[in-house]
Amino acid sequence: MTAGQAQPPTILIVDDDLPIVNLCKAFLEEAGYAVLGTDGSSEALKICTQHKGSIDLLLTDLVLPPPGFQIASASNQFPHVNGLELAVRATRIRSALRIILMSGNPDKELAGHGIKRGTLPFLAKPFERDRLLALVKNVLAQPATPLGVEQPARAANDAEWFG
Repeated sequence: MTAGQAQPPTILIVDDDLPIVNLCKAFLEEAGYAVLGTDGSSEALKICTQHKGSIDLLLTDLVLPPPGFQIASASNQFPHVNGLELAVRATRIRSALRIILMSGNPDKELAGHGIKRGTLPFLAKPFERDRLLALVKNVLAQPATPLGVEQPARAANDAEWFG
């Protein structure tokens, strides 16, 4: 990359299934993105805090089972949390961060977290390369919306639901 070129967007991938992390990483790097990846929320929060460059997008599994249950507390800066809580905490650290949630059982997972389709960009697993790349491109083209802020209602044909 030469001095005049812009840095590619950086994407942080979080999934407890490392083959998914590696697959997403390969697809996204091939498309020209800079990619960071991890299999846990604790490490993801550490990356959000300590990474010197930008992180433009968080692509996280909704269900991130903690390796050894750990309750989030003030004394633990990097707790193990589910994907939605990770997204909330990560956007507190990096306010311009965009979010894509993913899951293999979207309806059940989303309902269990009180999320409606179309509220946040979502990628249902399994997915194809082109669906992942289209959603990432679309989400990166839009401004970040802080979590906890009500988003405008979308038209039925405008929902960002891939899968």
